[in-house]
Amino acid sequence: MIEIERKFLVTSDAFKEEAFKTYVIKQGFLNSDKERTVRVRVKKDNGFLTIKGLSSDDGLSRFEWEKEITLEDAEALLLLCEPGIIDKTRYEVKLDNHVFEVDEFFGDNKGLIVAEIELSSKNEAFKKPKWLGKEVTGQVKYYNAQLAKHPYKTWT
Repeated sequence: MIEIERKFLVTSDAFKEEAFKTYVIKQGFLNSDKERTVRVRVKKDNGFLTIKGLSSDDGLSRFEWEKEITLEDAEALLLLCEPGIIDKTRYEVKLDNHVFEVDEFFGDNKGLIVAEIELSSKNEAFKKPKWLGKEVTGQVKYYNAQLAKHPYKTWT
């Protein structure tokens, strides 16, 4: 499946009041190569294994395959991951026909808040909430696999 999404920085905490769903995510990477990222994620009481392919030149789309696995398997696989586990809280905010996934990072990425919106086409129009800031789609340093290797706290 090809995933099309845009990514933005967030300018305020206003999204928290607008969220209809919130949950904690812990994830690591078995492989963080840009051509094939293999991610293990624990979300609530569920585990997931995700493989993502190389991003398009504009950073808007890439192949994504995801499969639910047991919580026990996910926790065991997290122990095998490359250094740099990602801890974040995800807030889901509905605006018109779209859902923004807003990730507030903790640990070595504390202070970073990023919003993503999944689209059905690259040119699909969507309404932007007031707290949506600068677009960072395609900027590799904002990919979770890169945040695991080069956390936000080390940026100058």
